[in-house]
Formats: sequence, structure tokens, C-alpha cells
Amino acid sequence: MLNKYARAFFTRVLTPFAAFLIRRGVSPDTVTLIGTAGVMAGALVFYPRGEFFWGTVVITLFVFSDLVDGNMARQLGRSSRWGAFLDSTLDRVADGAIFGGFALWYAGGGDNLVLCAVSIFCLASGQVVSYTKARGESIGLPVAVNGLVERAERLVISLVAAGLAGLHAFGVPGIDVLLPIALWLVAVGSLITLIQRVVTVRRESAEAEAAERGKADNASQGRETAK
Repeated sequence: MLNKYARAFFTRVLTPFAAFLIRRGVSPDTVTLIGTAGVMAGALVFYPRGEFFWGTVVITLFVFSDLVDGNMARQLGRSSRWGAFLDSTLDRVADGAIFGGFALWYAGGGDNLVLCAVSIFCLASGQVVSYTKARGESIGLPVAVNGLVERAERLVISLVAAGLAGLHAFGVPGIDVLLPIALWLVAVGSLITLIQRVVTVRRESAEAEAAERGKADNASQGRETAK
């Protein structure tokens, strides 16, 4: 849902920065790689140690590369299948690092195996949610559904909650409860989104197969009439 509104806004905001990078000779692929590396560093260096505020600051600085690289490609007129593939693949890597960082914290210093399991579920379900759309489109279906919690929602909910929870280290009491709440919300929302996409693919598949049978029947009737 956020993709529809936030992406257009931030694309306009980041266009001058994308143009600046182009003038400096930076390629969109370089931005994609650096952005992913920055997100992974923020998630896997800070989060497992419970440093959620600074980890979120680092991740936020790099997460917008997902919009900058696409903006640069459009300005250069170089949008390509390779660029789309690289961007989508590294998005999955970055998402995995974020929820993996949460899981490592709760498996270690956070000492909460339930939340460790929830973090792992968020990681896995996010990958599967993305896969269902990609797989559906690869077999010729539109997968025309806006899920309840897509990638943008997962990131915003998780990162905002993690950043605020990190203020507990600065003496803000009780705020660390926000991260567990956010993880449960993302887990439940991702499950609902997965069900939405599976149901949509099933319906679209049945409709496509019915249309194909109808065409075949019409073609058969046409041949019979010609005889």
C-alpha cells in the first residue's frame, strides 16, 4: 500500500541527488551494491548487539538507494532486465539481513526464543511473499492484488519500531516494547498478504485456464462448421 504513494513522493525528492550522482559518473548498479552493503552492515553489525537506534540510522541512510538507482537508470535511459534483476535480488538480501539481525539479537543478548522465531518467520514470509508475485508473473498471470503488508510496509514498521526501541538505551523507559509489537504485526501481516496472493493466483489461474478452454472450444466448433 505504501508503495503506491510513498515511492512517487520520494522519487521526486531524490531526483536531484540521482542527477548529481550521474554527473559524478556513478552507475545505478554501483548505487544498488553500495546500498545493499550499507543496509547489511547496519543490520548485522548493530542489531545483534542490541544497538537498534544506531543500526536503524545506518540502514535508513542506505535504504533509499532502492529508489535512487531506479531513478538514475530512468534518467540515463538504461532501464534493463539485468538492472531489475539485480535490484530485486539484492532487496531480498537486504531484507534478510534486517530480520536476521533481529533474530540474532533475540537468540543471544535479547534472550527470547519466541521473538527469535517470529523474526525468522518475518524473514522467511517476506521472501515467500515476493516469490509468489514473481512466480505468478513468470507463468503469465498479473497477480493483481495489493497485499496488506508488502515490502515497504515491512520495512517502515520494523525500522521505525527498531529505531524508537533503541531510544531505551538513552534512558527512555518502556519504549523497547515497540520492536516485539512490530515484529508480531509484520509476521501476521505477511501471513495475510501471502494468503491474499495465493488466493489471487489461484483465481487468475482458473480464469486463464477457462479462457483457454473457451478459445479451444470455439476453434473446434469453427473447424466443424467449415467441414
